[in-house]
Amino acid sequence: MKAMIFAAGLGTRLKPITDTLPKALVPVCGKPLIEHVARKLAAAGLDEAVVNIHYFADKIEEWAAAQPWIVADREQKAEGSMLFEFSDERAQLLETGGAVLHARRFLEGCGSFLIHNVDILSDCDIEWFASQTRPDALASLLVSDRKTTRFLLFDPATLRLVGWMNTDSGDYHVISPEIHPEECRALAFSGIHILSDRVLALMAEYVGEKGLPVDEVNGTRFPIMSFYMWAAAREPIYGVVADNLEFIDVGKLDALRPAEEFVMRNS
Repeated sequence: MKAMIFAAGLGTRLKPITDTLPKALVPVCGKPLIEHVARKLAAAGLDEAVVNIHYFADKIEEWAAAQPWIVADREQKAEGSMLFEFSDERAQLLETGGAVLHARRFLEGCGSFLIHNVDILSDCDIEWFASQTRPDALASLLVSDRKTTRFLLFDPATLRLVGWMNTDSGDYHVISPEIHPEECRALAFSGIHILSDRVLALMAEYVGEKGLPVDEVNGTRFPIMSFYMWAAAREPIYGVVADNLEFIDVGKLDALRPAEEFVMRNS
């Protein structure tokens, strides 16, 4: 199984740090976020990662080139090394769904791949998560029962994805009018998911059906959650519940201190 690290974001909530650094290189306990994520993936046996880049893309490439444990050429791979392949989004930021489709040439034929946001730290057991995926799943989303305002909705019997809701605004979306949000199981998404590479053809179909602008070179922008809501009516997308998941979204300045405490506890 391959990995894809979402590392292209602007990191606006981490300003002024991200005035001069991409979010991926924001340090936590002396190491950039992307290193924490990549080493966690490598420890779980995922030694090939596709990394999408946009904001300060050169700095991420330069950082990777300076790491003796990261290689850019498959023939250079040795035990203990990790292959980084860069999906270039310098021309335009493609959002999460567009990023996956743009990286199709790296992901097609791999069977399945794990996506991990670069600004997420957690104690998720990646190998356990992979073992919980179902053979028929188009995607498996790591979720937990934690406090948030944005929830994904699942069929309580099967944990199949059926919608989302925002408890602050009261907005919600379900994939069928027969589904009632109050009867669903509401769980918080972690930004960690495993996708079958069948998703790539379905994403291309989604782009065509929605009439999204297509740039054959620079890609098509769309969020992956919008795609999931469309795809969930066609293919099974499941939640995998991680009990007592410790999870930190290092997307804001006030999350840096808890992130450092988390790393120190788990190092």
